[in-house]
Amino acid sequence: MDSDELAAAQAYVRLLEATRAALADPDDAPVYLPLLTSPMREADQALRSAGLTGNEDRLFALVRALQPSLSGSDR
Repeated sequence: MDSDELAAAQAYVRLLEATRAALADPDDAPVYLPLLTSPMREADQALRSAGLTGNEDRLFALVRALQPSLSGSDR
């Protein structure tokens, strides 16, 4: 995994965590959803820089390598 790929995988994980937090309480979600703009922008830019836009299989493989618990294998 090169540095651009690492940055993309990390940005995706941050976006996933921010999304989970924003949606944790459905009643408060409308208040927090606008806060996802920055993490989405960061992830989009990181994916473009790593050449991963449209290559979800590669991105998810990188994310699993970075954070195996996201693969669902720990359940």
